Amino acid sequence: MDYVYGLHSVLEAIYHGKEFDRVFIKNQLGRERAHELIKLLKDRDIPFQFVPVEKLNRMSSGNHQGIIGLVSIIEYSKLENIIPAVFERGEDPFIIVLDEITDVRNLGAIARTAEFAGLHAILIPSKGSAQINADAIKTSSGALHKVAVCRSDDLKKSILFMKESGLQIVAGTEKAEKTCFKADLSGPLALVMGSEEKGISKEILQSTDQLVAIPRHGGLGSLNVSVAAGILCYEVLRQRLAAGS
Repeated sequence: MDYVYGLHSVLEAIYHGKEFDRVFIKNQLGRERAHELIKLLKDRDIPFQFVPVEKLNRMSSGNHQGIIGLVSIIEYSKLENIIPAVFERGEDPFIIVLDEITDVRNLGAIARTAEFAGLHAILIPSKGSAQINADAIKTSSGALHKVAVCRSDDLKKSILFMKESGLQIVAGTEKAEKTCFKADLSGPLALVMGSEEKGISKEILQSTDQLVAIPRHGGLGSLNVSVAAGILCYEVLRQRLAAGS
């Protein structure tokens, strides 16, 4: 894991285009001193967090000066740029939204499927998501370096943007009465998947256009989320191929 330590070092790294997963700032650090950094982080959509100095000390035994930046191992994309570009190419956008999926291996496996199936982007929340680290990259077989990954400070707001852009928002959940094989999954679409523990949050579920389930014939309550995502992605792809799109 690569870190950048200190206010000026983090500022310089951001100004020179380095990507960060998150920046940690000491609770007691003077807001005036960190004002430029906080403004820059907000402008660049870089997640940041105020933490006790003990956490910073555990991350580094050196002189961190109250600020540590966690360097990203991938380059993030902007959803607002991807969707218009896909439409301009004459294609229907296909985005997968991961709501509170915190297991890096599930994230990596889903990314591998997304790249293989030709999805245009993966959307994850800035907070409450699995960290894209070496384990995630390995599980994805490098797909996280190939498929676009976007971050959102507000998934509900991002979903609204996709709706306004003409995408149908579909939630994959065992709570649905309609199966994915009977649902219309053609056209521009965003598929929302939730964690195995919590599922899709109620707020996000309420923002979707339809709920779909995978038919179950056995006794288990649900599938691993990466397996479920794979089945649903390929049902979307099957319908697109059948429609000639």
